[in-house]
Amino acid sequence: MADLTIAVEAKSCSKTRTDVSVRDLVFSIDEPEKLGGTNTGPNPIEYVLGALAGCINVVGHIVAKEMGFDISSMKLHLEGNLDPLGYMGRKTGVRPGFKEIRVSIDIESTASADVLQEWARAIEARCPVSDNLGQMTPINISL
Repeated sequence: MADLTIAVEAKSCSKTRTDVSVRDLVFSIDEPEKLGGTNTGPNPIEYVLGALAGCINVVGHIVAKEMGFDISSMKLHLEGNLDPLGYMGRKTGVRPGFKEIRVSIDIESTASADVLQEWARAIEARCPVSDNLGQMTPINISL
């Protein structure tokens, strides 16, 4: 199978709001009012957590089917800590992104605890968003 190219188009609407188009969908990225935004959508780092949750959900269901068990319910809680002074340029030597992302999955299924541990390892190994967050992915910004 050939590589799949994923693309989005984005337009800056203000100093905090970006409208993103993908396929026939448009969504807004914005900051909360307390950070100078208009709260029209999640901020970029919240979308990162949401993207990871969505990917874990999709890959989790694929892997469960392959492993032969059903998922009747799955809830995910994701959180991470970052120092905003890093991305604001106010503190050097501080990473601008998350120091760590913690994912907790509450799942109801027909699988045993041992099978679910294997399932979780497979998700982490196969989730494209997890891979992009956990590995060095080159980013080339051009004008």
